[in-house]
Amino acid sequence: MRVTGSSWTYGPEAVAGKIRWGRAAGRHRVGSWPGVPSIDGASRPEELKRGEPVAAAGQLILGDNLEVLRSLPDGQIDLVYIDPPFGTGTVRRLDSIRTGSGEGRRRGFGGREYRFEVVSRHSYLDRRGGDAQLEFLHPRLLEIHRVLATHGSLYLHLDYRVAHYARLLLDEIFGAERFLNEIIWAYDYGGRSRDRWPRKHDTILWYSKSDHWIFQRSEIERIPYMAPGLVGPEKAARGKLPTDTWWLTIVPTSGSERTGYPTQKPLALLDRIVRASSREGDLVADFFCGSGTTGAAAQALGRRYLLVDDNPEAIAIASRRLGQPPSPR
Repeated sequence: MRVTGSSWTYGPEAVAGKIRWGRAAGRHRVGSWPGVPSIDGASRPEELKRGEPVAAAGQLILGDNLEVLRSLPDGQIDLVYIDPPFGTGTVRRLDSIRTGSGEGRRRGFGGREYRFEVVSRHSYLDRRGGDAQLEFLHPRLLEIHRVLATHGSLYLHLDYRVAHYARLLLDEIFGAERFLNEIIWAYDYGGRSRDRWPRKHDTILWYSKSDHWIFQRSEIERIPYMAPGLVGPEKAARGKLPTDTWWLTIVPTSGSERTGYPTQKPLALLDRIVRASSREGDLVADFFCGSGTTGAAAQALGRRYLLVDDNPEAIAIASRRLGQPPSPR
């Protein structure tokens, strides 16, 4: 990684010095987004005024998150979690089915065949990859750093494709000394490769804005010891704090938590993050909100939330999940 004049050079081809971004993102007037359909009552980015605070309880916004970020005042947000598309270059799809009727046929346990019908279908194009993904993230991470409060922090959720490059990006924007943790979210579900170790984890990079940040140790739910007989009955009964490796299941396909959104994250994951790194009444933001899990965790824990997505399906699902229609500011 190096800095060259007014450009930053890093990314998958950083060693060769082939990726450059201009430092000055500028401040643009918030405008409309062609091609982004509206949802009745949803806040539109053109309605935002720079410096205006977020509503007391929370807010859902349909639109380009970069423009929304540029409309926000400095130092307003206490915690940001983002789970941007991973840049797989594929269409991410989730179909919800009902068994027992329909024209579809599937083979299940013991080779038994059953009928099914698709009752809902959600998808989005995960189109950016490699250099384009980092180029897309760069201005957004700059703005997130600006809008974070002095005690605020960022959790950036990625997979193996760009996590190591994104860390260099965050080191440059936040400072390497602001790196707090590389959290491994490990799960054991889905297909397994036959020619390598199955990829069964995501990476969450945690950075603070300054040299003091929120970490509410007493609020974190404890987990069982793996070898309780080695620590004594009192410690075993109390459990231990999680380390930086989190074993949490994905959202079960037939579970009550499932919303139908293709990349929905488990509530337990966001509950742990929001509990640890924000306080009651704080503002928690997610600029790639998807199904609204961040908002659901914030709402349950007495935090305010700001959720943004450019996918009308995502905003509609998040609105239903949070039990309130999106409303203009």
